[in-house]
Amino acid sequence: MEEPRHAHVIGLCGVGMSGVALLLKESGWSVSGSDAECYGPPREILKRGGLDSVLTLTYDPANIPEKVDLFMIGRNAKLSPNENAEVRAAHDTGIKIQSFPEVLGDLTKDRANVVVAGSYGKSTTTSLIAHILRHAGVDAGYFIGAEPVPSETLPLPAKLGTAENFVLEGDEYPSAHDDARAKFLHLHPKDLVLTSVVHDHVNVYPTFESYQAPFQELLSLIPEDGIVVACADEPGAREMAEVSGKKVVLYGLNDGIYRATDIQYGERTTFTLLKDEQPLVQMEMSLLGRHNVEDIVAASAYVLARNLVSPRALAEAVAAFPGVRRRLDNIAPTSSVPVYEGFGSSFEKARAAIDAILLHFSTRQLVIMFEPHTFGWRNRANLPWYDSVFEGASVVFLAAPALQGASTHDQLSYDEIASRIQDTGIRVEEYEEDSVGTVVSKLADTDVVLLLTSGDFEGTLDSLTKMIALRFPN
Repeated sequence: MEEPRHAHVIGLCGVGMSGVALLLKESGWSVSGSDAECYGPPREILKRGGLDSVLTLTYDPANIPEKVDLFMIGRNAKLSPNENAEVRAAHDTGIKIQSFPEVLGDLTKDRANVVVAGSYGKSTTTSLIAHILRHAGVDAGYFIGAEPVPSETLPLPAKLGTAENFVLEGDEYPSAHDDARAKFLHLHPKDLVLTSVVHDHVNVYPTFESYQAPFQELLSLIPEDGIVVACADEPGAREMAEVSGKKVVLYGLNDGIYRATDIQYGERTTFTLLKDEQPLVQMEMSLLGRHNVEDIVAASAYVLARNLVSPRALAEAVAAFPGVRRRLDNIAPTSSVPVYEGFGSSFEKARAAIDAILLHFSTRQLVIMFEPHTFGWRNRANLPWYDSVFEGASVVFLAAPALQGASTHDQLSYDEIASRIQDTGIRVEEYEEDSVGTVVSKLADTDVVLLLTSGDFEGTLDSLTKMIALRFPN
């Protein structure tokens, strides 16, 4: 029997890296990998996917197996050949090196790929489309750049599936240290769902025009028989889609061929899905917030425009969708004080999460715990974000801005951020690694807590959640 091809993954604990590693394993490759640390969703994902045993938590040329057919190397700052001896050793072998989007593109190039792209809403919309198809009996493959709440339909963030359909979250961030192309340009899209085009990643795309460029290139890849499903309510996405020359299907809450109306927010939010202003089906969901209704309409517009499921099967799937971790999931279900985690990597994502909490918990005081983790939150050009982003909060517990890559851009200090928030009239208190108990002691039983970060508050998320649940048992 022929020995399987072997992939060595340097940076295995990245969210995208771990997902593609799962697909490699499912495709018959043997996999090994390394990383400096492993926390958050990837740690559990690797365990459930049977890859935790092949992970070495250090970077060292000695990690590289004797037989390697492919190196997959991440774009983390610690994975530059100039900084990382294991990466240098990989380059010295002369063996093929690829980024994870290149590998992902190779694994899916013969499928009917739908790429979900945009400044926000990607992970939830991708998860929804994959869940809807699989719930309806279509064994679609999928890749999600986040962790869906594990379920029968979405047990892991990535699965090959056996159907022609493959659903891919597409990211505009550069692919590798030596490849400035946006990740989604490697994904061979037949169809595209475009949720939004709002200036982001200012460290890579300093102007809106430079940010738009990869999206324009992505649109140019859609073939004649492909479709572009775009948000009618987001000007950047709508305009870009409409001038692309592609077949466009618009969706939204206020406008579009597919639209939501009669929205009733609650523990189970309901609304009517319209097509061409005619009622199509009643929908029900457990997700919080207006933005999640919009994501459901996006997913619905795609599967219905492609006639992949019936309206009834769509509604049944949406009602059963468990959500995506770090996308407003309740991480302290045993606490009488609700604790939700949002993926606060940009202004729009943070504001959408805050609006959702205010909408559903209007009688509670909103306590926000915030970590300026991404370059966007730490860049001086975005200091005005802090003038309005936390509107509606009673207090913000502010963690120190992350330091990784601080020298590559105009980094804000903790004091500058705190002062800007305080100028809006919102109280700011320091959140430190050793002050979790003090933070929890300041909460009241009438609060609702929202955690906003793309990091993990220096490893304190688990202890913070447990302490809140102990102090406020359900």
